This record gives sequence, structure tokens and C-alpha cells, in this order.
Amino acid sequence: MTTFYIIRHGQTDWNLQGRWQGKADIPLNEAGRAQARSLAGHLDRRRICFDAIYSSDLLRAWETATLIADRLNVEPTPLPALREIDVGAWSGLTRDEVVARFHDLWERLHSGEDVPRGGNGETFGQLYDRVVGAVERLIREQPGQTIALVTHGGPARALLLHAARDKVGVLPRPLHISNTSLSVVACTANDWRILAVNDTSHLDSAREAPDMMETQVDDAERA
Repeated sequence: MTTFYIIRHGQTDWNLQGRWQGKADIPLNEAGRAQARSLAGHLDRRRICFDAIYSSDLLRAWETATLIADRLNVEPTPLPALREIDVGAWSGLTRDEVVARFHDLWERLHSGEDVPRGGNGETFGQLYDRVVGAVERLIREQPGQTIALVTHGGPARALLLHAARDKVGVLPRPLHISNTSLSVVACTANDWRILAVNDTSHLDSAREAPDMMETQVDDAERA
């Protein structure tokens, strides 16, 4: 089986401010860099060795991947398919601003319709197909390896939902993905097994920013 360590990027200022990020290229803040270094040390102490590290090419994920790769001596490889969902015109807006400016679209989303985010962005289904397709290619091309995927909240949810598609009760609801959390799946072409979800044991007791608006948490229950 190919084992994937699914890692969400560290904290950004937009996370703190509750702004939808999508494909906006927002860097980590100092707390996010500290989270990434903490995760890197945790992986090193556990002697987890990666055959490869693939990362979204958006800066917040790439910075996270680089900090991990430097500690573990593995060169990261950019994989744009791991980017966050494109939230279109919602990028940079808070939840309240989205509700005020795009009320009808917001209501459609919350009624269960998988609408393009921001009116001109992606649907969750499009994100799901993009991310799962990329990982399925890695399973075929790198069988039996241990691979890190440094990505975002939306792609992490998509992969966990795909792994749980034929299983009952294996994922929490709502499905929260914290900054620098670890989720682990072991995969063959026909069998995906969930080994860990949203593990943040490497973080200290300081409060992290909430999982704000990279992608709608409710999407985890609609895919």
C-alpha cells in the first residue's frame, strides 16, 4: 500500500482574520512557521521517513513543506493539483461579507447545492475530482511508498471523504482540519484505509486560529 501523510499548511494572517483564501497566495505568519517547525520536529523524532514530499505550490503550503523538508532532508516537489478550492470573488472576504454580498449564492450553498464558490470559482466536486485524481496517479506511479502531501483544508477533506466513501462512522462531523494537522491514509487502487484524522499532538497548548474559510466545513458533509 502507498501511505499518505496529509498535512494542512500552517497558520496565516487571513486564517486569524477569518478570510476566505482559496487560491490567493498568502504566506504563513510567524505562528504558522512555528507550527510547521513543530510538526517537522515531531516527524523527525518519530523517525518517519518520506520517499517524497508533494506540496501545493501556493506559498502557505510551500513554506510549510520546505520547513518539513529541510528537517527531514527530502526535496519537496510542487504539485498544483493540491491547491485549495478556488473561491472566486469570495477571496479575501470574511464570512459576514460573503453573506452580505452574495446572499442568494450563500443560501444555495447552505441548502445543499454544490455551487461554484464566489460565483466564478470551483465547486467542491471539481476540487474533489482534481485532488483525488492526482493522488490516484501517485498510487499507480509510486506503489508501496510513504509520501507527504502538504495541502489545504479543502483537499484534505476531499481525500478523507474519498477514503471513507464506502465506510460508516469513520469520520467526525463536522470534519475539522487544523493548521499543520496530520491525517494518514494507506491506499491501493481499490482500497483506501484511514489511519489518522486531524492529529495535532505536535502542537503546544496555545490556541491556534480556527479553521476559517479556506473552504466550507459543511462541504465535508455534502461530497
